[in-house]
Amino acid sequence: MKEYFISILKNHYCDFKGRARRKEFWMFTLWCFLIALATAIIDIILGFQGGGPFTLLFALALILPSLGLTVRRLHDINYSGWWYFISFIPLIGGLILLYFTIKEGDKGPNQYGPDPKAEPTPEQQA
Repeated sequence: MKEYFISILKNHYCDFKGRARRKEFWMFTLWCFLIALATAIIDIILGFQGGGPFTLLFALALILPSLGLTVRRLHDINYSGWWYFISFIPLIGGLILLYFTIKEGDKGPNQYGPDPKAEPTPEQQA
């Protein structure tokens, strides 16, 4: 599970090209939630109210990888990354983006790259 989180931070920190599987997206989101919860608890123990320095640093460090991953997730369903901005529409926008992240990706290659679920060909492995 944590391999997805580490892989995104190491290999796809600011990557907006290609496609990302649902599993990759949701495992990264789960780890972000768990670490954010831990940083919030640490901030509360240290006496910071309403988001302390640990929570702030963690959030700042993950802005670009989270945005890049969401864009690559949208690419997996053959939508432009610009659809991310639909989340700024109050109430309904976030629900639409949630639906997009839950939706199964396109089978086979699309305009954003090969299917991330597909088995790599021998040429790709070499």
